Amino acid sequence: MTLLITVFAAVVATVKWYNRKDDNMKLGILICMYWGASLMWLVDAVFEYAELKAEYFNPAPADMLNDAFLGIAVVALGLVVWVVRLLILDPKGVVKKSLQKSAE
Repeated sequence: MTLLITVFAAVVATVKWYNRKDDNMKLGILICMYWGASLMWLVDAVFEYAELKAEYFNPAPADMLNDAFLGIAVVALGLVVWVVRLLILDPKGVVKKSLQKSAE
């Protein structure tokens, strides 16, 4: 479930990046984080399958729920890191203008 969620997030971010008009949103870092997480979960799935064989395809509902929460948490953490980086870089100067306006 974690692999499915992170691959979905990676594909959505990649499609958004591919259809962009400009590079102000800095989606490259978000894409790298999501594809990196997807690769990590893929390796985990391969090793888990090697260990469990056919039992791998019959997970308990509690395990699926835990994996779903972990996948959502990974996607959310990636979004938080991306937003913080975007606010620090401030490519459009919105934060700078806001701080200058409040200082006046």
